[in-house]
Amino acid sequence: MAGVAPEKRDTTQMKELKFFVITDTHYFKNSLGAYGDEYERFMDFEQKCFAETENINKAIFEYLEKADEADIILIAGDLSFNGEKESHKDFSALLENFEEKTGKKIFVLTAGHDSNEHPFAYDGGERISPEGTKFTELYDFYRKFGYDRAIEFNKEHMSYVAELSDDVRLLVICNDTAERNNADFSEEFFEWIEAQAKKAQQDGKMMIAMEHYPVIPGQPIFGLIADARQKGGKRIIETLADNGVHLIFTGHMHNQSINVEETEKGNLFYDVCTGSAIGCPAFIRLVTIKDENTVEIESIPVPDFEWDKKGMTGEEYLKVQFEKMIRTYIDSMYKDPKRFLDKLRIKDTALIEKLVVFGGKKLSKMTIGGFAKLFCVSVDKSIRKNSFVNFAIDIVRYVFEGNQPYKEGTHEGDAILKFVKRIKPFVKNLKDAHGNEVDLYELIKHTVGNYGLDDYNAVLKLKK
Repeated sequence: MAGVAPEKRDTTQMKELKFFVITDTHYFKNSLGAYGDEYERFMDFEQKCFAETENINKAIFEYLEKADEADIILIAGDLSFNGEKESHKDFSALLENFEEKTGKKIFVLTAGHDSNEHPFAYDGGERISPEGTKFTELYDFYRKFGYDRAIEFNKEHMSYVAELSDDVRLLVICNDTAERNNADFSEEFFEWIEAQAKKAQQDGKMMIAMEHYPVIPGQPIFGLIADARQKGGKRIIETLADNGVHLIFTGHMHNQSINVEETEKGNLFYDVCTGSAIGCPAFIRLVTIKDENTVEIESIPVPDFEWDKKGMTGEEYLKVQFEKMIRTYIDSMYKDPKRFLDKLRIKDTALIEKLVVFGGKKLSKMTIGGFAKLFCVSVDKSIRKNSFVNFAIDIVRYVFEGNQPYKEGTHEGDAILKFVKRIKPFVKNLKDAHGNEVDLYELIKHTVGNYGLDDYNAVLKLKK
């Protein structure tokens, strides 16, 4: 006898649902060691914090404990700093204590930084190797925070479906397996994802998704970086959006962005990427699902945390760390060219090293006007004498912070786009990391200026 199809829920009468989203918590148990000269050298090139992460995460969960707007928290991957077993023990205990104390529910996703058999720490001397974590061990650490609540579970991919409310299901997609991290989705895994989306439609439920890697590049420039987005993004968008899933929450790139694409069938798909909890820009998302077509996104700065921040607020402290990273890259061109080339994975030769040193020295003293003059480009006099290095730092930081201000019509935006027009004839056959042709002008235009959705606070209409 054929089964009876479940009665479809009237989604126009959905009960409003609120939840928080955080990502890239990178929890590190501080007692493992994060101090000393070698540690400081490592941190010169880091966007995110290291020693401070235990305190930052504790401050976040103290905030969430008191926040009465929502009783659900989603964490979109990279839970530990680099897979230290002691970090996982501490962080999972923190989550368990939080749930027991508050009655709130946490749903996690693991990612590449969580399974690593060779993590590192700094105990004041040389770099040391604490005990790591295998992918197959993550289930036992985090089973209470999603896996045991799942109505569908794919253990090979540590992916699952959970009910967030009577009306809304969460599809958690992990792209790691025991064999490798950041893997291509197999045909079987695509079939599993599609089946979950169709099942939600059949059951009359709204489904949203969470994945660590962005499906849509957070900024156009990130499309040139293979590791900056999930492989097979176009197919993932079509598989989800064309089967009723129009919204995904992501992390990984530590940037704030909200992007939308439309499939060939005319369905919208939104990717809400959230900045890392422990590095600039550090934000928490508060999400309100008003109905099946309307979702409100609000961004809340990560709360201040206990640390010797030299008189700065937490936000200022994280910003200084971010800017130090960019400045170190530029300074190391002439102060430590071997290290600069090593960081960029460029083969070191005597000639290349000399060119890098020469370029670094020139850039360190150059103004915006001086740089523009090299390419026969004019810039407004109001910015002509400004430091080029400071300008470059601002550009990079805004790419990660989102809502980039250097649009057409601003002095800075016009200067950048004049430069791009000048070099565009020499940059031919530019392709992104997936082999798609890219227009350099449009890529830079939409990277340095935001012409789309507000990256912090927005109302998303999921259907046309």
